[in-house]
Amino acid sequence: MKKYIDTGKKDTRSGFGDGLTELGKSNKNVVALCADLIGSLKMDDFKKNHPERFFQIGIAEANMIGIAAGMTIGGKIPFTGTFANFSTGRVYDQIRQSVAYSDKNVKICASHAGLTLGEDGATHQILEDIGLMKMLPGMTVINTCDYNQTKAATIAIASYNGPVYLRFGRPKVANFTPEDQVFEIGKAIKLQEGNDVTIVATGHLVWEALQAAETLNEQGISAEVINIHTIKPLDDEAILNSISKTRCIVTAEEHNFLGGLGESVARVLGNNNPTPQEFVATQDTFGESGTPEQLMEKYGLNASAICKAALKVIDRK
Repeated sequence: MKKYIDTGKKDTRSGFGDGLTELGKSNKNVVALCADLIGSLKMDDFKKNHPERFFQIGIAEANMIGIAAGMTIGGKIPFTGTFANFSTGRVYDQIRQSVAYSDKNVKICASHAGLTLGEDGATHQILEDIGLMKMLPGMTVINTCDYNQTKAATIAIASYNGPVYLRFGRPKVANFTPEDQVFEIGKAIKLQEGNDVTIVATGHLVWEALQAAETLNEQGISAEVINIHTIKPLDDEAILNSISKTRCIVTAEEHNFLGGLGESVARVLGNNNPTPQEFVATQDTFGESGTPEQLMEKYGLNASAICKAALKVIDRK
């Protein structure tokens, strides 16, 4: 069984900030817009080195999206930055009309997603943003798992022509993917080979899926683990190839089970190869205040919950 090593916990938002710094040096068309959260989005370095390409919009997220859409007409590649709740729910009309419908090359970069925003509570913990964004025609939806992958994704989306939603988080989490990786939009990554159950995970749940696979292996269960960093377009082939061996699947995400990765996978299965599936996700609920660890435990978003789901779905084969 392949072992993955945490090279040192880092927050994924810093991966975004460092990726944006690299883009500032290499791509003169990249501009950055922020809604009064420069420090939280780690955009300080870009602002310092490229003040002529940085725009502080203030607490006016809808205006930020409109400005970003307009900038694309002049050939700029705007990266907008604020919390995921404000990046989507607060400005959905502007995204739908000015970005998605108009097919503008805007990169909507959203930090502090999911429950792991922690103590800020339910008003800031958006758990429905993946669903909101994936339903917009033409919108690419990416949810990265660690610092290295977030940095690579940030750099990669600048070269992609079209609207992108890039989702990442606040807490320091395991950093285990290669530092020199090339990020491929829409291409899932098989992290672990297995024959008994498929575990597909996204975002912070990818590391938890790997920990679950180790526990299952100790019980004589071989789990295949796949990192789904791109939820739209989804890598249908990777999912179908895996379940053709394992004949059952667990989906794991820091998001409502309604509208997230799990539902996208269920569509693939229903259209091609109906297969037993268990969902590790929040169960149609808002969050609450607490530490990230407390919340992930309470809402069943950790390695232990993935193991339970795997055992359950294996029994359903």
